[in-house]
Amino acid sequence: MKHLVEEVSRRGEHIDYITFVPDGEPTLDVNLGLEIDGLRPLDLPIAVLTNGSLLWREEVREDLLKADWVSLKVDASSERVWRRINRPHRSLSLSDIWEGMRVFAGEYRRALTTETMMVRGVNDDEAELKAIADFISELNPHRAYIAVPTRPPAESWIEPVDEEALNMAYQIFREHLDGVELLVGFEGEDFAYSGDVERDILSVTSVHPMREEALRALIQKAGAEWSLVEELVETGRLRRVEYKGGRFYLRHLGFR
Repeated sequence: MKHLVEEVSRRGEHIDYITFVPDGEPTLDVNLGLEIDGLRPLDLPIAVLTNGSLLWREEVREDLLKADWVSLKVDASSERVWRRINRPHRSLSLSDIWEGMRVFAGEYRRALTTETMMVRGVNDDEAELKAIADFISELNPHRAYIAVPTRPPAESWIEPVDEEALNMAYQIFREHLDGVELLVGFEGEDFAYSGDVERDILSVTSVHPMREEALRALIQKAGAEWSLVEELVETGRLRRVEYKGGRFYLRHLGFR
């Protein structure tokens, strides 16, 4: 990691955060706290994006307290909706998770945010949104983000809400919270280049699909040729998919 940070900095790239967004849930890593401690000498803020499913465990909360910025997923207020949209392990309980979030929010003194992903026909009715906003208000986050799917989702039936539902959600959240923002656009095209463009592509696309425009911008920044992407697709390391009129690339699940 030190080498990557030095290489990115040498190229004039700005690093906002070192962020834990692995291919899975960060708090499943029993060494998360040790890893955060190990990154401190780099003198960069550290962020963790978590679904909060293990926050009922004290040791997990203690690990997250070490981070500078924590984002909690809050997509549902009822057990039924939560199980449909988040597909949790059957042993988990939404009430336990919420209580863990409350305890963590009471202890945490740095930047806490929440993210609520809206899915058409699942968590977009007024009663559900009011209950979600009411709970989030208990956490008193610095920002409460409302998001819609902008990249290919895990399930083909998932659809983003329309503008009316999105506006309703925003207005409901604003009645309960300060600092409400929408996340409805794609993430942009300014991905950092570390010096190894193939590794960069496979790293980013293992976390989330990458829009073709962003991928082309990274290829250009690296001084590489688009033929590299074609080779990754042809050899099965990268997949090309279509979603909502856009073309995306993601790392093939069979390759690590």
